[in-house]
Amino acid sequence: MEISQTENTTTARTRRRGGLAIGGIIALGLAATIDLLVVATNGDRVWVTLLVLAVGLTALLWPAGARPPWLTPPVRTIVPALGSAAYTIGVLLGGTPTAIGPGEPLILICLLVVAVRNCRPGTAAVAAFVIGASIVVTPLRVSVGSPGEAGVSYAVSAVLAVLASGGAALGGYLRSLDRRREAAIARTRRTERLSMAADLHDFVAHHVTGILVQTQMARALAAGGEPDRLDPVLERIEHAAGEALGAMRRTVGILRSSDADHPAAGDLAAVPDLVSGFTAAHRIHATLHRDPGVPDTLPPEVQAAAYRVIQEALTNVGRHATDATETTIDLRCDDGHLEVTVHNDGTSRTRPASGRSDHYGLIGLTERVSALGGHLHAGPEPTGGWRVAARLPTSDSLHR
Repeated sequence: MEISQTENTTTARTRRRGGLAIGGIIALGLAATIDLLVVATNGDRVWVTLLVLAVGLTALLWPAGARPPWLTPPVRTIVPALGSAAYTIGVLLGGTPTAIGPGEPLILICLLVVAVRNCRPGTAAVAAFVIGASIVVTPLRVSVGSPGEAGVSYAVSAVLAVLASGGAALGGYLRSLDRRREAAIARTRRTERLSMAADLHDFVAHHVTGILVQTQMARALAAGGEPDRLDPVLERIEHAAGEALGAMRRTVGILRSSDADHPAAGDLAAVPDLVSGFTAAHRIHATLHRDPGVPDTLPPEVQAAAYRVIQEALTNVGRHATDATETTIDLRCDDGHLEVTVHNDGTSRTRPASGRSDHYGLIGLTERVSALGGHLHAGPEPTGGWRVAARLPTSDSLHR
């Protein structure tokens, strides 16, 4: 599926996340280095600390796309915590104190966030308990065999318990954001699919009406004794039936439910009213340029998709491009495709008060456009402003 519009509308957010990820990796690396230096200075076994840190960092930083199937969220979060706890138990049983640094607790707290965010509810609770316990008991390595150090160890454990609680809370918050985003995308897709379900009636009615008219003509020719004129009529009937079946196949293939309201279908003839209504409602001058080469006989599903692209783009201009003064809508046909472009000169992309991300509507449109074999793109222009562009196959290329 073509998803470039989502990537473009979240470019700045992705860059911020990338910067934070790089900063986090550097911080973890420095903290782990401090651990090794502290252990080496204290004369303890560096290789054990190195192994525990390596397992934790590998589980935490292993790229998602390269993880083997067995490296599930429970495995990559609980196993490093068990390794840390085993190290602590070994130190306690051996009776020889061992120095600790900030790296190991920090890695475990990050794994706690991952576990609470990504594991199933029951597994997340178990993982949180195991990781939290491993974090809290880590300072006991320092005070083993030294009762005078016990107070300091307990104080550090209390601080780590607070930090672990904060990590669990952060994981829960991120989990809720993920669920809300998934729910919003699902609602958007369902609404768009229901819109296509409503459009399907119009598409099929259009083609079947043509078949009915042509059939009546064929009967009249047969009754009038003109069989030599029947072949072109029957050919047109066959073509119309093929288009009807194609429209049903493309549309029904992406429908999943039927329990919500849907917007009315539109076509190219309704675009001028849509544009003028937008200008009147938002005081942003909108200009429609329709190339004379764009026919009125495009398939209904193509016209409906073009209408919905323009409608969604204008809606987003009104919501987010608060400083826009000019919006241009271009319609033209090129190489068997209908090209729809909506451009505005605004520079602001404010978030709506409802908290709805503006790309959710475009996600639904992508399904409609992709179902027809087209492409949808949305993003900032190098020269300024915002551009939404769709390339939709016309009747000839739909049947290729």
